Amino acid sequence: MKTTWRSASLAASAVAVLALTTACGSESGTSASSQNVGATAPAGGIAGVGSGYGSVGSGASASATGGAGTGAQAQGAGGLEISANGQLGKILTDGAGKTLYRFDADTAEPPKSNCDGDCATAWPPVSADDVAAGDGIDKSLLGEVTRTDGTKQLTVGGWPAYYYAKDTKAGDTTGQGVGNKWFALAPDGKKAKSDSASEASLPGLSVRKDANLGDIVVDKNGMTVYRFLKDKAWPQPVSNCNGACLEKWPAVAPVEFGETKGIQEKGYMNFTRSDGTKQQTINCSPIYTFSGDKKPGDINGQGVGGTWYAVAPNGKLVGAPGQ
Repeated sequence: MKTTWRSASLAASAVAVLALTTACGSESGTSASSQNVGATAPAGGIAGVGSGYGSVGSGASASATGGAGTGAQAQGAGGLEISANGQLGKILTDGAGKTLYRFDADTAEPPKSNCDGDCATAWPPVSADDVAAGDGIDKSLLGEVTRTDGTKQLTVGGWPAYYYAKDTKAGDTTGQGVGNKWFALAPDGKKAKSDSASEASLPGLSVRKDANLGDIVVDKNGMTVYRFLKDKAWPQPVSNCNGACLEKWPAVAPVEFGETKGIQEKGYMNFTRSDGTKQQTINCSPIYTFSGDKKPGDINGQGVGGTWYAVAPNGKLVGAPGQ
């Protein structure tokens, strides 16, 4: 039996749609393979991943740049110490009492820094040279990672360590919570927090009952997760939030589905952004946090510009017109 041109065309279209739909749903969250703490790994990465790294002076812009740049010069720490902070508890400081920080966009297994260029101007890496563990610090947690410029950066529990340029004196912790991505280092390499909750108290993504919005998705820090109406989910995820937009709306980094609670599995994947970094989606829609949310429970990003809305567990927009 002869196949008409119309039936053949319809069949080809169906195959194409199926292939694109599969592409959106087939890629799952990724996890880094384990590696011994302190083992050397290429630094790589895109400057300012996750945004929210702050700026220092007129020469430091918030745009992502390739390469290490002059701001990536590592600074020596000398003897590390454990300092008591009234709000954060025990934090890690250098021999001069300056606070050490870690970046959520980095990885610990294997150790990898994703802060270069302008980011490293605002957050100078801590040199791994001539570092000594003070009283109470587990030496086995200290290691190093090779940055893009070939220098060695200190790692604590696998996490690359940084200073914050706006900390001007011993005891300053002005970098705590910047962009919901930067946190003071606890002595064990975990994040120092301003509340009593432990780092593992929340999954990577979970659901919170909001009095006004109902069930909404929050990240591992309890911060509200949002979607952008100008993004695309099908046939493949596309983020249209870049540059200055990404500074205000940091992209949510990939989270394994097994590290979530209450989030639907369908369409749960990550994708590669135009800057080469990975971003998480729910139901194939890119998700973000909002720099204007200062604490867990804030929903200051809801309805901003008529284009930003909180996300329901099934990935749909909460409170958006027509939803």
